[in-house]
Amino acid sequence: MLAILSNRTYRHLFFAQVIALIGTGLATVALGLLAFQLAGAQAGEVLGTALAIKMIAYVGIAPVAAAFAERVPRRSMLVALDLVRAAVALLLPFVTEIWHIYLLIFILQSASAAFTPTFQATIPDVLPDERDYTRALSLSRLAYDLESVLSPLLAAALLTLMSFTQLFGGTIIGFLASAALVVSVVRPSPKPAAPSGIYDRTTRGGRLYLATPRLRGLLAINLSAATGGALVIVNSVVFVQAKFGLGQQHLALALAAFGAGSMIVALTLPRLLDNVPDRPVMLAGAATLTLATAAAALANTLPVLMGVWLVIGAGYSMALTPSGRLLLRSAASEDRPALFAAQFALSHACWLLTYPLAGWLGSRLGLGPASLILAAIAAAGLFAAMLVWPHETAEKTPTA
Repeated sequence: MLAILSNRTYRHLFFAQVIALIGTGLATVALGLLAFQLAGAQAGEVLGTALAIKMIAYVGIAPVAAAFAERVPRRSMLVALDLVRAAVALLLPFVTEIWHIYLLIFILQSASAAFTPTFQATIPDVLPDERDYTRALSLSRLAYDLESVLSPLLAAALLTLMSFTQLFGGTIIGFLASAALVVSVVRPSPKPAAPSGIYDRTTRGGRLYLATPRLRGLLAINLSAATGGALVIVNSVVFVQAKFGLGQQHLALALAAFGAGSMIVALTLPRLLDNVPDRPVMLAGAATLTLATAAAALANTLPVLMGVWLVIGAGYSMALTPSGRLLLRSAASEDRPALFAAQFALSHACWLLTYPLAGWLGSRLGLGPASLILAAIAAAGLFAAMLVWPHETAEKTPTA
């Protein structure tokens, strides 16, 4: 898998992604502490609202940004967005009101909503061979999982030496370093798309996406993955600290189990995908996380919960890691930013639904019934994917 790092352009782009992810992880920890400083016992409400704002920005901004991306060189756009994110991180330590957090988070996440799909659409141009691209997808998945585990540990170590507001400095350095790495490479330029109106450019990615059976199947799998993932992210603290009566370090262990399951699959998936089509692998992943989500209803100790979270993480990675390959096969180079933006927006729309649903079900009905209902929703997504996604040999790429 690491052999693809011999490609200088990809290596610089990959490390730009990793450094920016670490900076974002430090900002996440610092933001939680900032929210507690400003809101005290209502910090959870503040963070919940900030998370909702993040999802709204992701869903609403990505397609609009993609509409303008084809008019601007991708490298210039990526650098500009990194600089915007660095500027927001520079302002965060000076926040004195809760609404300041909401405004800056919206700007920060809007920039991320434009950056991420543009970045993802660039990688197939750098690694045109599908085997190399598959390994890049797994390496990217691994980077996200490592960030979720390592960033909190790094933040904890740094907090012994500095105040939490200084953690935002790490975020600034991360975004500036990401911009420098993007500047350092020359990226192949795809053929520009034919001129069209703003409405056509804004909606083109969504129309291509929904016109493609394999991508309609991917959307259904996104729903399954977001349902299992929301149970983990929203209710881990309830399982560990409320149900089991354990502390924050045990919560970290539970979340690390989810990340470990995802990492294990990310490391083994490229070899599997060399020999097995995407469809059965992704459906198997969705089925795995669906069954594990139902099994969470029986979790009554931390070791059992960690085992369930490990399996959900494995199913999550198996279901979603190959998604970039589906997008790659579904559009010409000039349409990739729009299609990746559509995937980014629609997948986060699933999270926008499942985040509050997981919290509401857990608080109103209890963790056991919530797990079973969420598993039923994940199963519905799985069956929908099986119905709408034909075998690859029977499908052609549509036009919009």
